[in-house]
Amino acid sequence: MSNIYGEWLKAQREAAGLTQQELATAAVMTRSHIAHIEAGRRTPSKEDARRLDRALNTGDVLSSFLPDEDTAVAGYFEAALQLEQQATMIREFALSFIPGILQTERYARAVLSTSFPPVGETECDRLVVTRLERAKILEDPVTPVVWALLDEAVLRRVVGGPEVMAEQVMHMVQLTDARRIRLHVLPFGLGFHPLMDGMLSLLWFEDQPPVAYGEGLRMGRIYDSPSMVQELQGLYDLALSDALPLKESLALLRAITKDYGHHD
Repeated sequence: MSNIYGEWLKAQREAAGLTQQELATAAVMTRSHIAHIEAGRRTPSKEDARRLDRALNTGDVLSSFLPDEDTAVAGYFEAALQLEQQATMIREFALSFIPGILQTERYARAVLSTSFPPVGETECDRLVVTRLERAKILEDPVTPVVWALLDEAVLRRVVGGPEVMAEQVMHMVQLTDARRIRLHVLPFGLGFHPLMDGMLSLLWFEDQPPVAYGEGLRMGRIYDSPSMVQELQGLYDLALSDALPLKESLALLRAITKDYGHHD
């Protein structure tokens, strides 16, 4: 987002003589969240902005002038997008295609350009930019911690052609080699596994309970019930226990890139 919003918030906080921790306490937030907003790395939710307005006595300025990031996502994913940007740990499971935060530009374009109803080139560009913006959370070397659990079908289904797939798979290998993500594969030979119903994301936060997000055909849902989140975490753990170990998963990814014609 533009940092004008974050800089204005910082100016109001300092004018009120408050430290980030003091403002966080008054607004029922965490200091790190305040720091992220002021630095332009996060957009506050509407409720966060209302609490900041009350704490700083700024009327409704912060809640009325939330940055327009011009993000292009499906309506059902908007809330999940905000949570994804605030998470300290993300565990992804993918059944059909590469998780959004791990997609390369060419892979994302191949996925988004085949949507129905068809979209024009300009709209496709907006969608691709939004998806790549999501991936910027990986530019922080530590947070969020990301685990990716992939069904082998994700790697074998050719999206955009062999060259695009080779680039995409090697991108994940490089992220794993750099220890930025941890990746495991559920091989075809496993047969049935407990996550075959669809895509799943598990998210943990510094200042709120964990949530889960599940997605299917043209629909997505956030689960915040503690019992449901615990059940979904259990299913993820069960599937992960049957996945290939890290080194074997990486060996499979490298073999697949060679199948696509890529050579180190």
